[in-house]
Amino acid sequence: MVEQSQQHFPIGRILWVLAIVAIIVAVWGTISRLHARSELKERTAADAEITVNVVSPDKSSAGDELVIPGITQAFIEAPIYARTSGYVRAWYTDIGAHVKKGQLLAEIETPEVDRQLSQAKADLATAQANLDLSETTNKRWQALLATNSVSRQDADEKAGDAAAKKASRDSADENVRRLNELEGFKRLYAPFDGVVTARNTDIGNLINAGQASGGELFRVSDTKKLRIYAQVPETYAYATTIGLKAEMHFPGHPGKPYDGVVVNSSHALDPTARTLQVELQLDNPNEEVLPGAYAEVHFKIPSAGESLRLPSNVVIFRSQGLQVATVTPQGEVKLKNIIQGRDFGKSIEVLDGLTDQDKVVVNPPDSIIDGLHVRIAPPAPPKDQGPGANQKPDPKKS
Repeated sequence: MVEQSQQHFPIGRILWVLAIVAIIVAVWGTISRLHARSELKERTAADAEITVNVVSPDKSSAGDELVIPGITQAFIEAPIYARTSGYVRAWYTDIGAHVKKGQLLAEIETPEVDRQLSQAKADLATAQANLDLSETTNKRWQALLATNSVSRQDADEKAGDAAAKKASRDSADENVRRLNELEGFKRLYAPFDGVVTARNTDIGNLINAGQASGGELFRVSDTKKLRIYAQVPETYAYATTIGLKAEMHFPGHPGKPYDGVVVNSSHALDPTARTLQVELQLDNPNEEVLPGAYAEVHFKIPSAGESLRLPSNVVIFRSQGLQVATVTPQGEVKLKNIIQGRDFGKSIEVLDGLTDQDKVVVNPPDSIIDGLHVRIAPPAPPKDQGPGANQKPDPKKS
């Protein structure tokens, strides 16, 4: 009996030990699963958070620089047309010639006008002869009427005939004057001091009078002073006033700025382009800048005061109006309505609704709502400071 109890005792202890081990294993497995489940839940929640990039509004009181293209024109430019028909007999100035006011540019042969003038002079002589005879007859009949030798009706007819002959003589005289004026147009003169910038005729060319039927013979331009026309966008139209200074650059003179000033404005926006046309003037005594040159006009637009600016890709367009998504210190999204000022293309001006301390989400998704938890992405390192950018080269490797 003693031997049997001694044989069963070790087996009982072994069973107890196994049972304790099994309990420990079960508890450890349960705790491991709970811990893994908790980690999975936390990881899932973390992965569910949207990572966003944020920017802060820039506070600026400085003015804006507006750069727009301009069209350069001569201060005075006149196309020269013929006022009489004929053929070019000679021209005396070519392109690039500097001319003075009243200088002869070309002469035109006008055989038809010459013959018309001769005919008109002959018609005037005929009309004058008829008038002289009619006036003499009228004087005689008026004298006879005083002695009642003729009827008043006959005398009045002679007086009326004299008046009609006088009108015919006056008409013929005016026709001669007109043709004399056309004869004067046989010579083309420069209307002002300037440069001949175009010559579109040659000896023997047929010339038709007028702008509609005839072509431009010469073009004279005053290039000592230039006009520059520019189209200012509506955003800056109200700040572009008379007297505003500008700096102009021309491709033909790289690196050399030219000073100009706004002297005229259309005071109305183009309904198609929504732009304001302004005129600047530039003194060009040495004729360095050529008419027709492309100009790059730089305006310094004065600021009305401090304003906040944001990139254009932060704005949310919804039925509530213009909004932006900001991130609170707790990582929650808060949508804010803003009042937009000027639109600068890549950036906008914010008049109300934000402070310069707000963190605004860049490129917000359409699903973003109030209270959404987000994670702010760390700022990207500068492109010129990548890994190893500041490390000195190892002389051993070199």
